[in-house]
Formats: sequence, C-alpha cells, structure tokens
Amino acid sequence: MADKEAEERTVGAHAPQMSSPIPSGEHTVWADVSPLLEAACGDLQDGELIHGENFNLFSAMSALEIMDPKMDSGMICKYYSVDEAIENGAAPIPLSFDGTVDVQCTIDIMDHLLSCEATWHKGHSLAQTVFSCIYLLRPDRTSSHALLHSYCSVIRATCKAVIAVVSDARTHEEEDLFIMAYGLPLSGDGDEKCLSMLNAVEETICRQLRACKSSLPKTAEPLQSNFDLEEDYCRALLCRLRFRKHFYHVLTCMRRPQGRGLELARKHIASCLLELDLIRNSSTFLSNNSFGMSKDGLEDMTTASGRQPLGFDSSLNCRLSAPTPPRAIKLLSWKKAVDYFVKLLHDLDNICSYSLDPLLEGVFRFVVQFQKTQPDLVARSLLQFLLVQDGKLYGRDPLYAVITKAAGLPESAKNHENQKNQYIVQLGQLVINLLKVLCTNSAWQRRKLGKILQDWRVIYMQMEMAFKRDFSEILSISNGENAWMKIFQHILVWVEEQTYWISTRFLVLGFELELYSPSEYCMVYWYLSVVLIKLVEKIHLRALMSNETGKRKGKKKGASSKDIGKDFRIPPAVSFLQCQICLAEGLLMMLAALRNEHMIVQSPSPFNSEYERFFQHFELLQKACIPDNITFDSYEQSTRLARISNLVTYNCFKDAQKIAKEVKSSFSNDPEKLAELRRIELVAEHNSVALNLIHKVGALDPSLKISFEFNHHPYFGTALVKRS
Repeated sequence: MADKEAEERTVGAHAPQMSSPIPSGEHTVWADVSPLLEAACGDLQDGELIHGENFNLFSAMSALEIMDPKMDSGMICKYYSVDEAIENGAAPIPLSFDGTVDVQCTIDIMDHLLSCEATWHKGHSLAQTVFSCIYLLRPDRTSSHALLHSYCSVIRATCKAVIAVVSDARTHEEEDLFIMAYGLPLSGDGDEKCLSMLNAVEETICRQLRACKSSLPKTAEPLQSNFDLEEDYCRALLCRLRFRKHFYHVLTCMRRPQGRGLELARKHIASCLLELDLIRNSSTFLSNNSFGMSKDGLEDMTTASGRQPLGFDSSLNCRLSAPTPPRAIKLLSWKKAVDYFVKLLHDLDNICSYSLDPLLEGVFRFVVQFQKTQPDLVARSLLQFLLVQDGKLYGRDPLYAVITKAAGLPESAKNHENQKNQYIVQLGQLVINLLKVLCTNSAWQRRKLGKILQDWRVIYMQMEMAFKRDFSEILSISNGENAWMKIFQHILVWVEEQTYWISTRFLVLGFELELYSPSEYCMVYWYLSVVLIKLVEKIHLRALMSNETGKRKGKKKGASSKDIGKDFRIPPAVSFLQCQICLAEGLLMMLAALRNEHMIVQSPSPFNSEYERFFQHFELLQKACIPDNITFDSYEQSTRLARISNLVTYNCFKDAQKIAKEVKSSFSNDPEKLAELRRIELVAEHNSVALNLIHKVGALDPSLKISFEFNHHPYFGTALVKRS
C-alpha cells in the first residue's frame, strides 16, 4: 500500500504542470490527465476505446479522437489567443528595426496574403487562410506602419466585396465555408478610406522611386538603408500595391447595376494583369536578396523570396472554422496563386466583353461557352450577378419581354396586358432559376438541371391545359386570330424547346463529369439522339410559326398559308443539330453492332443490371416524361438488330460530314459554331474510317481491339482500332 502511494506521489511529481487558458472557477479545478491517458493507451488494443455505458455506434461515428491533429483542434494550436501570439512576438510592429529587413518582411506578408486569398477562393475557410494573418485580426496595431496598414485595409475591403457578391449570387452553396466570416474583423476603422490610404502610400513610394533615378540631392526619406537596392524594392512594392488597388476597382465596377461598369472594369483588369507580370518579374530580385535562403523548393513557397512570412498562424482561428473538426489546409504556392489570379482576371475580362445579348438563346450559349474555361466561384458569381438583377435580365429587360422575343413573337407582343398571367410569371421565375443554375459548377449544375426539368414539364402541362380550356371557344369563333392565343401558342412551343435543351445539357454534362462507363455509352447516345430529334422538331416548329406570323402581316388578300410557307428555309440551327443527331445515331448503332457481334469487351457489373443502370442515369428524365413513351424496352428493340454490315451501307457518319460542310457557310461569322462543326467533321471522318476497317478485317482478326476516346470532341467519342 505504501509502495502504491509512493508511486502515485512520484507520478504526480513528474507530471508536467500545464497552464490552461481558461481560469479555474469556484467549483472547477484544472487537472492534468496525461498520466491517465498514457496508462489507458498501454492497456487498449487496436480498435478499442474508452466509453460510457450509454455510448453507441451512432455516437462512435460522430466522436472526436483526442490528440488527433485532424480532429482535435486543441492539438494544433501554437497560441490560444491573438493576444498571446502578440505577446510572444508573433506579429511585431515594426517588423524590424532594420529598414531593409522591414521592407523585405512587408513584401513577404503581401505575397503570403495573395496565396491565402487564392486558397480561400478555391473554397477553403476564410478564418484559416486570409485571416490567419494576425495583422488583419488587430487592425489598430498596424496604424503606425502606413505601408502595412493600408495594405491590410484594402485586403479586408476586398474580402468583404467578394463575400458580398458570392452571397448575393447564392452560389456559395457549392462551398459552404466560403462566405462564413465567423465574426472576423472584415471592417476595420477607416477601411472605407482604404483606397485613399493606399494612394497616399503609393505616392510616397513613387516619390522615392523618382528620387532614386534623379541625380539631384536626395530629399525624400529612403524606404530602407541599402541605397543600391532602393529602386528594386520600390518597384516590388508599387506593383503589389497597384494590383490591390485595381483589383478592388474591378470588383466594385462589375457590381454596378445593369452592367454600367463593365467597360471601366476592363481597363482595371488590363492594369491588374500588367501589375501581375511585374510582380512575377520581381521574384528574381527578391529571391536573390533573400540571404541565407536556399533556392531549392521555391516552387512550393508562398512568398517570392522563399522566406517564411511574419505574423501568420493558421491555428489561431481553427475553432472558428466550422462546427466540425478543422480542415487540413495546404496553401497554394505563390506562383500558383499568381497563376490563379491571371486566370480569374481573364475570366472576368471575358464577362466584361460580353455584349449583353437580349436574346435568351445567345445568353445560354455564352454561359455554356464560358463554363468550358472552368471558371472558379468568384467569376461565376459575378457572371450571375450581371445576368440576373432585380428579377430582370441584366437588371433592365423584363422577363416577359425576353420570353416573347425568344419565342419569336413580334415586338408588339411584349406589351400585352396578359404578361401578369400566373403561368407567365411562374415561367419567368423558371428562366431566372435556369440562368442561376447554368452559372454553378458542372457537378452542381447537372444535379440542379435534372431537378428543374420537372418544373419545366409541369409548367408546360399547366399552360397547355389552360390554353385548351380558355381558348376552345375563341378557336371556333375567331379562326385563331386572337392575339393572346397566338402569344400562348408561341410560348408553349418555346417552353417545350427549352425543356429538351435542358435535357440535352443534362446528358452532355455526364460526359464532362465522367459519369458514364464505356459499357453505357450506347444507351447514352441512344437517349441523346432521341432528345436531340425532339429538340430539332420544336426549333423547326417555332421557326415555322415565326415565319408565318411575319408573312401574315404583309400578305395580300386571298393568299393562302401554303403560299406563305413556300419561301421558308430550314434554319441553320436545325441543320447544325442534325449533324449532332447523325453523329449520335452513328455512335449508337456502331456501339450496338460491336456489342451484338461480340467485338467489344462488355464487362457485366456485379452490382446492377443494364436496366438498373438505364434507370439510374435517366431517372430524372423519365420522371419528367422526356420524351414521352421512352423506356428501356424501346432502347433494347432499337439496338437489338444492329450489325456492322448494315452500318456500312447506311453510314450516319458520312451524313454528318455532308451536313456539316453544307451548313458551314451559314456560320461564317460565328467562330464557336465553326469550331464545333470542325470537331464534328473530325469525329465523323475518323469513325467512318474505323467502321470500314472493322467491316473488312474485324471478323477475320480476333486480336482486333476497339476502344473509344474523346480526343476530338468532349462528348462524341472517336473509335480507336488496334491489334492487341
């Protein structure tokens, strides 16, 4: 017993005395449990844990593991508070009593903040990236350091502007952590004058730079003590300050209503890109004057000099990150951060150069084309802000006027008294939702498109029922000349057309996201061809109706409807889609024939049947009845008899080539469509050659291996024929 008491005293004597940041209260006393945990670790086997009697499996799934840095936020804290960090000299002011070192450290802070900001834009927590800077957390401390104070002020103002635009666009649902500020000091005293402070500091450095070049006696106080380095340090600071100023102007100009600031924003974007080039070029000077630093590993550093910056601790705010364990964040390197901002600025310039097309078809085309550059969240948020403001397109065009124009109705229709009809109002809201969905990332976009398909189908059915109910008498009395009836007819056709366009986009995004396995390409191309055929029918019908409406105004008495349709030509948009239909049908039948003749390897899934995969991929389309009466049985029947010999006789790929060549002249002023037609021709040509080769030697050469790649087109595959 005495030995045991002596052992306990020994353990108590050698146990480290740890001070807690939380003081003891009247009924609480902090005790060191390290010896207890060590003893428990010695007895526990792998997979075992200490728990109470009421602990269950559900609790185990949501439990936190003590001393695991990824789960226990206390384990990775160097300091328990900002004040403690400051007291321990983590963020000194001034940064150094040596003027040269002070300037070097200031530039390092600027560079590291750029890396933090780019990492934040990529979806990480603001608290653990930008606001890991202690100088940002205590705005009052930097007031004596004009250069650092002005820079920190504009950083806070920029973060506030970015959060505002992403929050207003509501695209933050993709990255829940992005707009969470957790009570961080986004607004310091005087931040509203951040540009004035920045301009004053910039002017001071400019005077010093001019003094360096002048042969006259130096009157301005130098930035640092080494005169030979003064000019280069001035240039390095100026390009960083000017970039911040112009980038803040870009954000404010792009948020002006109705796109009024886009032209000015482009000028600031050009200035930003120029300053980023100068920032990149300054890295050679900064790294060469970074004494004691190895040049190895600079690619992964978060500063141009390669030094670690002063005044940062990502663990300070880890408890503010979220009601979950803190994320392990790897900051983008300084070079990658510069590359990120270059791409962001090019994306923003693309938005600013947009002509604000009043036609919805042009808007959809622009957004889809813009998404091909894979823009990040900030750029997509600013695009959405431009497109949808105050429930109007660009904040100026009422949705009813936009819809009537898209439906091919005359200008007079946009002022019709029935624009407040409940179905028209609902349709306008669907258009707004569609524009917002198209501005989200690809994965989120596809998911949302599948869900809103049912909304578009429902509004079509409701409008169709109302049309039949309300206009049955008008049709018999006025022979269809009622203006509202004509508007309703055009809008009905347009709604159905948009429904099939959304369906096409939904299917195509599956290729971009690599959701389809090679064994499923056949069913996807079959469904895509069916939807495209329906889309072509609706576009053709709308064009006919628009042509009839336009001709009817100027037709002579006694002219018949047949005379009106004589001059009608197939719209280029229809011919363009026919190219894609031929390509989809060619790939569909080629894949079906290869499967039926056992010339392509089909690995059956151990988890689900072909029918189940069909339902999984097209469930949302099937629920919306897009198209009607399309089932797995109809897919099987249409592909069961496909043979290579039949495909050679009727070659869809040659049809696609022929139509593409004929329709090119119609898109001479549309480089995007011409590029798409060239891609279609390439795929059709390669697949036609592959089809003939398979037909000639396929049955005679069992070593022939056929696969499909997307090297010429993002969603129309190209057949590759090789010998194993």
